[in-house]
Amino acid sequence: MPQRGFSLSYARSVITTARAEVGYREGRSNGHWNNIQKYSAGVPDLQWSQGQPWCSTFVSWIFRQAGCAHLVPVTASCSAGVDWFRRRGRWSEYPVIGGPVYFGPGGGSHVGICIAYTDSTITTVEGNTNSGGSAEGDGVYFKSRSRKSSYVYGYGIPDYPEGVVLADPAWRNRRGVTYFGHLASASDLPAGTGAPTPAPFEPYPGADWFKKNPHSPIVTAMGRRLVEEGCSAYSSGPGPQWTESDRQSYARWQRHLGYSGDDADG
Repeated sequence: MPQRGFSLSYARSVITTARAEVGYREGRSNGHWNNIQKYSAGVPDLQWSQGQPWCSTFVSWIFRQAGCAHLVPVTASCSAGVDWFRRRGRWSEYPVIGGPVYFGPGGGSHVGICIAYTDSTITTVEGNTNSGGSAEGDGVYFKSRSRKSSYVYGYGIPDYPEGVVLADPAWRNRRGVTYFGHLASASDLPAGTGAPTPAPFEPYPGADWFKKNPHSPIVTAMGRRLVEEGCSAYSSGPGPQWTESDRQSYARWQRHLGYSGDDADG
């Protein structure tokens, strides 16, 4: 049980959530597996992917369930996932504990979550695979794959607030990085950031704060995140001064989450 007032290790949560899904199977129709599963319906903006190959949707669902959906792209496309990590400078050809691992030419064929590695193997949890490791399978499986296989294209490095564990020597001296070149698993992950968290159900930095016409870097950071999520109502900015454009953008985000009426007024 984590200490009250301290944050969890999101990487541990991702791995625990993924492991709990092993054994899940998609639906069948007319004697065939049909790609109908629970994950598409559980990810806002990916409901349309129902009935489609769902390995990337599965990764998005896992991170959402683990409370850190913002650390991976919300996409049903493996190629789009690779591009998302590359554009942020968070890409490696070396294993990352709790990181998405992309397979096939350009990383566009398949994706899973790396939960352990040795000198020669990676252990993963993968959706839409099977006992043979297909990129078009029937469910969620543990897989052990050759670390040096040409089928392994590379790894996204989620920006876990507690830090990352990986095997890339180019990252070994970076802040928040634990480098294990040869062998690592979930047991090597940091316990958490140790940063105080707001009290349950208490908006941060306080709901009334936004009614006082604030001027703060917090406003800029929020606005940039809303733009990234496709919820922009800005004609210019965002900037540090709270404006009507910020309110409208946040209202779009609330509607994006499924809220309506007074619950989606920004």
